[in-house]
Amino acid sequence: MKLSAAYRLAATILHGFDEYRSRFKQITHDANRRFRDAAWREAQQASAERINLYQEKVDETLGRLRRTFEHDTLTHCECWLEARGHYSELISQRLDYELAETYFNSMFCSIFHHRHIRNDWMFVYSSREGAPHHSGIELCRHVKVNGDWSRAIVEALDGADLGLAFIDASHCGELASDFLVDHLPTALAEAPDAEIELLKSVFYRNKGAYLVGRIHSGAEQVPLVLPILHQEGKGLHLDTVLIEPDEVSIIFSFTRVYFQVDATVPGEFVRYLQMLMPDKPLSELYAAIGFFKHGKTEFFRALNHQIARREDKFIIAPGVRGMVMAVFVLPSHRTVFKIIKDRFDPTKEMSRDNVREKYGLVKRHDRVGRMADTQEFSFLVARRDHFDPDCLEELLRVCPSTVYLKEDKVIIEHCYTERMMTPLNLYLEQCSDAESVSVLKDYGNAIKQMAAANIFPGDMLLKNFGVTRHGRVIFYDYDEVSYLTECNFRHIPEPMYPEQELAEEPWYSVGPNDIFPEEFGPFLFADVRRRKLFYELHPDLFDADYWKGLQQAINEGQVIDVYPYRNKQRFASDPGGLTY
Repeated sequence: MKLSAAYRLAATILHGFDEYRSRFKQITHDANRRFRDAAWREAQQASAERINLYQEKVDETLGRLRRTFEHDTLTHCECWLEARGHYSELISQRLDYELAETYFNSMFCSIFHHRHIRNDWMFVYSSREGAPHHSGIELCRHVKVNGDWSRAIVEALDGADLGLAFIDASHCGELASDFLVDHLPTALAEAPDAEIELLKSVFYRNKGAYLVGRIHSGAEQVPLVLPILHQEGKGLHLDTVLIEPDEVSIIFSFTRVYFQVDATVPGEFVRYLQMLMPDKPLSELYAAIGFFKHGKTEFFRALNHQIARREDKFIIAPGVRGMVMAVFVLPSHRTVFKIIKDRFDPTKEMSRDNVREKYGLVKRHDRVGRMADTQEFSFLVARRDHFDPDCLEELLRVCPSTVYLKEDKVIIEHCYTERMMTPLNLYLEQCSDAESVSVLKDYGNAIKQMAAANIFPGDMLLKNFGVTRHGRVIFYDYDEVSYLTECNFRHIPEPMYPEQELAEEPWYSVGPNDIFPEEFGPFLFADVRRRKLFYELHPDLFDADYWKGLQQAINEGQVIDVYPYRNKQRFASDPGGLTY
């Protein structure tokens, strides 16, 4: 029996998806070995490889389709209608069906250049919407406390298949027990049926391995994260215990590189995580465990639902207008949309391609909790009446090659989306003195942690940073970002005579990559009081030798520790490294 072209089309796409999933699982599974071997540079490379893998496999599958099928077949929507039906049947028993649907969508969008987005021809909405299958696979392991928190923690640690021994598991248990007894709600700490429940899969990221789950008794529960570090040459130790929902949410922040974790049933895995962090959208949780493309699918679905509710309209983002990007927001969805302008301000000497390269660099790089993740969209379509008139007028004026009208529709050919934050300059205008000190300290920490990850933000103005709901400072303007090791940090030379210092032009040569940290103060802070405070909080940032020292460490192959929790939370007496 000859198979139809539509069936062969569906089978070819699924074959490409299987190749992608096989390599994705291989990279992810090898995280345990990299952790055991303390292969930190290799871990960074594996993270970037896994991010690049999706587009590589889409391109390979696209090439296979074009070699196998006639152009008229590939561009015939009725063929895709039939192929969608066959594909739904082929993936009906799969545990990762939602990821397979997103891969089908990627192929459709590649053929039709992100046009003709209809649920008839692709999976705008899931084929199992409202009725997901349940695998019956047990995701978690369980440890009864029975009044002995120390023993329970040791049992929980020993149950993780990490491949290395703890330096002193009993001591780790005692430290964790003391913390839990002091910080858990009394009813939970003393509950006779208290239980530690942990996902069987270990979460790996940077230099850490994380056990994730909850402590519960009846209806009472708190999330639980146990971060474990490999002390090279010695073994493992428990670094801290996290039970506060906000602290756990920060571990899974949209500002961090994706976890390497085996998730056999992605949908059930993510919904378990959402039970621990109910304020986290599904899109961010899928992305947090490496499925960022399906995270984009979930984001798009949630955005469509929110727009349909008509609670508000798209408006221009508050704050200083960007020199490279036009930025607008949908306030009720807490989402920022960024479109590259047709013309940049004269001080910005770059092209549209340069900007896209910078955003791609940040996507692949370790964001160390200080750079916002973005999703890239092509041909977004919304009704004209979903836009505030002033917002639409501004977009049509500054981005006419990217934003245009078609009857009652607004077509946006390309944009980035990211989580909405309060711009740091606006936050400082309305916060208290105590909050000002806290956020300026965190602003400096953000710059230092990006530098430790070999990232120099370039334009460090306050308007290019935002403040999250947790009060953390995040960088989100990437058009001037570069690798720290590409910069040339210099001290300002002493003038040879007084007239040089008074001249309008510098008395010393300045190369294209030269940076003079001594000049940061006046550039960043017009407010002299804030400038003085920042000097006091972070004097090292104004010293070229500090930056050169970081460059030397990076060039020597060091991977500088940056942990997603505060030093004061850590059990080690001299923990070292940088924390959030």
